[in-house]
Amino acid sequence: MSILAPDARISVLIAADVLADRVSALARDIVAEMGPAPLVIPVLKGSFIFAADLLRALHVAGAVPDMDFIGLSSYGAGTNSRGEVTIVRDTEADIAGRDILIVDDILESGRTLAFAKDLMMARRANSVRTCVLLNKPGKLAVAMKADFVGFECPDKFVIGYGMDVAHAYRQLPFVGVVES
Repeated sequence: MSILAPDARISVLIAADVLADRVSALARDIVAEMGPAPLVIPVLKGSFIFAADLLRALHVAGAVPDMDFIGLSSYGAGTNSRGEVTIVRDTEADIAGRDILIVDDILESGRTLAFAKDLMMARRANSVRTCVLLNKPGKLAVAMKADFVGFECPDKFVIGYGMDVAHAYRQLPFVGVVES
């Protein structure tokens, strides 16, 4: 069952080939700045496709990253942030003394990324850097700036490439916008 209006359509905001080129460039930048062995921690669920592509690109760029996951939620099933971040799935790796790269799909309010970064620092990470596919300027609720950014995002609700609306449309191979 679709949650979109019957007359809604999805338009492509960032095509698959453009995503692939930018992910490769991000990987090269990450290796140049962080070295070849960061602990990459994608924030589930939205970043999983981006993170998988980024990990493969890191390999091509000469990295040998370790990986773990963290599940954080501030949206639930809706399209508006609840304003609080909860841990749905915690990391298993030892964080202390490691160089951490947190990977997220979108920097919008900043709450999720700031929460994850503060958590890793509290666990005595050596360093914590952040990488987001999309940066949506003008929506920050907390002071947060990503270290690595794929694209600037217009003030529209985006789906695809791992991002969803009420748990649907993650599978799209592009970043799209719902149009009515």
